Amino acid sequence: MKRKDVIELKVGKMEFGGVTRSLYEGKRIKMKGGITGQLVKAVVKKSRSDSGEVKMLELLEASPLETALTCRHFRECGGCNMLSVEYSKQLEIKENQILELLNENNITGFEYLGIQGSPQNTEYRNKMEFTFGDEIKGGPLSLGMHKKGRFIDIVTVDDCRLVDSDFIKIMVNTRNFFDDRKIPYYRSFDHKGYLRHLVIRKGENTGEIMVNIVTSSQIDFNMEEYVSMLRDLELKNKIVSILHTVNDGLADAVQCDELRILYGRDFFYEEVLGLRFKVSPFSFFQTNTKGAEVLYEIAREFAGGKGDGKVVFDLYSGTGTIGQLMAKTAKKVYGIELVEEAVEAANQNAKLNGLGNCEFIAGDVSKVVSSLPEKPELIIVDPPRAGILGNGVKEIAEFGAKEIVYVSCNPRSLIENLVEFESRGYKVKKVKLMDLFANTPHCESVVLIQRVKS
Repeated sequence: MKRKDVIELKVGKMEFGGVTRSLYEGKRIKMKGGITGQLVKAVVKKSRSDSGEVKMLELLEASPLETALTCRHFRECGGCNMLSVEYSKQLEIKENQILELLNENNITGFEYLGIQGSPQNTEYRNKMEFTFGDEIKGGPLSLGMHKKGRFIDIVTVDDCRLVDSDFIKIMVNTRNFFDDRKIPYYRSFDHKGYLRHLVIRKGENTGEIMVNIVTSSQIDFNMEEYVSMLRDLELKNKIVSILHTVNDGLADAVQCDELRILYGRDFFYEEVLGLRFKVSPFSFFQTNTKGAEVLYEIAREFAGGKGDGKVVFDLYSGTGTIGQLMAKTAKKVYGIELVEEAVEAANQNAKLNGLGNCEFIAGDVSKVVSSLPEKPELIIVDPPRAGILGNGVKEIAEFGAKEIVYVSCNPRSLIENLVEFESRGYKVKKVKLMDLFANTPHCESVVLIQRVKS
């Protein structure tokens, strides 16, 4: 097996995060994507004496696990690679993957409370970033998702199962509106063109929709007709915000050089477990609202159900959702978050909810925690995918809090941190998994860690 060889192989074990490991001619083969039991054609990217890495070119035979109905974009869109697997089986696969990782790293002796499925496993996403482009070179305008394994080609995902009919209607009508007017999309290879992204966000429990059209500044286009078209659409929910973001950055990402309000306001409201949140266009909010409610209930349960007059640290607090849920019974909640916009939103939301005992601070967790005026009795951490970095675990452990509730979207970084916590006098007591990301390879974990040594 040499680099650039094209081979056929049967997909073996699925690992957390969407990687598979297979055997081919005695070598252990790594591949991004794939479902156990599939027969695939792949090109060799790397080859060593005992291992290799390949890229899938073509599915030759489906897996016996693939018995669920899919959308018509399933094999070409890279959005949800487990949609073809029945949901109960998806949960079983994710559960086994995470428990195996814990066991391999000697995280044992805890109470395992199972995996909780998402309340909705379709139409659950409250935010989507669609990209303008074309499906084939010189073809009609597309608006949707990147084709699997392709950087340039865009497929209009009008049969997507992760979003509701309002998202589809807004996306398709936006594509048609600009296609009729022959407005060019922004080409990342030469940085010319106008249309870049369409971001749709929704308050699942309030029914409020935000539409954000993202363009370059290369054309002075009047958006009045576009706004009128959107407002005339018959939707289940209500558009309360239409925004125009100007982005001249070179990266294929939604960034803001200028924000224009075309209609309504520059935020929408969402409600979670009795609290009201003001969500701005670029602030983080869990993309599965109903699932997030379950996740936060688990975290609150692990924290004892109540704050019980405790001083609580909410680290990597985002817009402060978990901290505000704890604040109802806590003595004081301090939230720390690196993103200043999220901190500003968290403080506004605390005021909106009448919570005077919450204080959210902008800064690096590993630097700010040591300067806070009180010591915590309970710490909640919900870090980004990379986990707690630098001296963060050391700083957090040195507070000596009796309990830490760790919410994680990445079991690999979670386990690295848990190993260090256990080396610093803590012990993992409870673990429960929560699937916020149905039909994808991702899953959340909630862990209760208790102090066992000073």
